[in-house]
Amino acid sequence: MLDGVNVALGITGSIAAVKTVELAHELRRRGANVRAVMSHSAEGIVHPWAVEFATEHDVVTEITGKVEHVELCGREGWADVLLIAPATANTVGKIAAAVDDTPVTTCATTALGADVPVVVAPAMHEPMYDHPGVLEAMDTLQSWGVDFVDPRVEEGKAKIATEDAIALGVARATGDTPLSDRHVVVTSGATVEAIDPVRVLTNRASGRTGRAVARACYVLGADVTLIHGAVGPHAVTDGDPVTGVPYADLVSVESAEEMTAAALSAVDGDDDGGTAADALVSVAAIGDYTVDPADEKIRSGQDELSLSLSPTAKLLDTVRTEHPDLRMVGFKTETSGDDDAMVAAARETAARAGLAFVVANDASVMGEESSRALLVHEEGYSEFEGAKSVLGLEVARALAATFPSE
Repeated sequence: MLDGVNVALGITGSIAAVKTVELAHELRRRGANVRAVMSHSAEGIVHPWAVEFATEHDVVTEITGKVEHVELCGREGWADVLLIAPATANTVGKIAAAVDDTPVTTCATTALGADVPVVVAPAMHEPMYDHPGVLEAMDTLQSWGVDFVDPRVEEGKAKIATEDAIALGVARATGDTPLSDRHVVVTSGATVEAIDPVRVLTNRASGRTGRAVARACYVLGADVTLIHGAVGPHAVTDGDPVTGVPYADLVSVESAEEMTAAALSAVDGDDDGGTAADALVSVAAIGDYTVDPADEKIRSGQDELSLSLSPTAKLLDTVRTEHPDLRMVGFKTETSGDDDAMVAAARETAARAGLAFVVANDASVMGEESSRALLVHEEGYSEFEGAKSVLGLEVARALAATFPSE
């Protein structure tokens, strides 16, 4: 999502500056070109040579007659975006007051005047982050179009956001945002139905595709609510568990009933005074059956055990009944491996629930990092094969294309 993007990385005097070497590497791994600018305070925490090594460019540590701030962030400058990470309370306040007494704040003043996107990742002690003046300065910068990547508030500190969150913020600030001002609800993962206090019925869905769709919708400008179930059973070598979703408001659920209720609530905009949804993308592998759970663990050693299964309500059908005009996208998983059969099943689902389009795939991709899928529209279908992260972007773009152009 950052291929060919030129990032001017402003580094200020927070202890979190020690993380900027890896941040620069991560931005470059995602395709960006990076050049760094450092305040004098930052030089006391991380040596410019380390940053030069990470970026493979000379580091700006002072503004000279070469007018480095204009060359980087001016109207005809090199940078597509100015990323200030970490940003101290001192730096945030200075930028809001148009004080440019360090190379970083001078670049910020130049970028704002030249309409170059600015992304800020604050890092400071929590009381400083809560200071009325700092909050007012952040409000001012946001009113000017500056994007903030919220810190992780832990142990009394507003710690700098993860590299992933910062990279996504940069991608959102520099790319097309056809989903801007849209609220998109995404379901993801596997549902879980309790058999007893120990055992459950579930499936193999890992949630990778759903999270990829949510990330992509965020990068394309949407406000995203991610309703996530369980991560299905896989060997530990198949990938790390979910470590965070900075790109969405996360709602965690277990059962199919809980997921449907959460979807209805999110679509209505009930949570924390939120806005009603513009679209629902149902990626989750929702269990088709549930069971009345036993109050105590069912004892082993019985010759036979029968479970009485009851069908669960279809999430898409339930939401469609409540919201006849909502734009919805479904996923349809089959085991046949036959494209014609998958397309036919997808079209049946689309017709029944009134879907904009359906993504059909084979059950063999569950839990894998890659996928082969068919994006089935009313007029035809297209085939996708590749990483689920890229599939997420294809789905988000296809969703954006269903909205009327403004």
